[in-house]
Amino acid sequence: MARLALVTGGTRGIGKAISLKLKAAGYLVVATYAGNERAAEKFQVVSGIPIFKFDVGDFDACKASIEQVEVEVGAIDILVNNAGITRDSPLHKMDVAQWSDVIRTNLDSCFNLCSCVVNGMRERGFGRVVNISSINGQKGQFGQTNYAAAKAGMIGFTKAMALETASKGITVNTVAPGYIGTEMVRQVPEDVINKHILPHIPVGRLGEPEEVARCVVFLVSEDAGFIRALP
Repeated sequence: MARLALVTGGTRGIGKAISLKLKAAGYLVVATYAGNERAAEKFQVVSGIPIFKFDVGDFDACKASIEQVEVEVGAIDILVNNAGITRDSPLHKMDVAQWSDVIRTNLDSCFNLCSCVVNGMRERGFGRVVNISSINGQKGQFGQTNYAAAKAGMIGFTKAMALETASKGITVNTVAPGYIGTEMVRQVPEDVINKHILPHIPVGRLGEPEEVARCVVFLVSEDAGFIRALP
């Protein structure tokens, strides 16, 4: 029986690439989304991957939706916390909504989803959790105190959870991509990308979502059972 993977924000960008690569690798996959109904429905038709709509920042919505997935599809062995948003602004101009929206979606979601699936993983003696952070959670970025804080928080969350679950056959890892050519990054003006982003990337180009997805596929595999976040 193929293992079931749930990918949050799994119908567009990096999440879409992860969902498709996991399916191609033989996993059962379900993808979540929050807003873009048209893109999600197109993704489902083209890929054949079931989709579920809920707010990953809302614990009760996560709990209800995970229960629905388990009834309709099966037990979740693999969780990829990929859902994320930006609400960029310098701190002196940032309002509470810009801060809380990003923290809820990008960081609270890790607790919400992991807490809903970890007990089942512990009981079955197997689990894979991959949290998609960002290089900006490690180095910071102008106008992204909210995003950088959330992504840095994901890294700390990952390290702690990895220590708690390793003895139960559950690995927890973070992938922290640099600048990837997603719809979100492509919204940055081209001259800014060319002048301020590409010069700092050693290979001289944006990454591709599929390159991140290949890393995730390895981390959730049986072969990666000894790999977990470093303390």
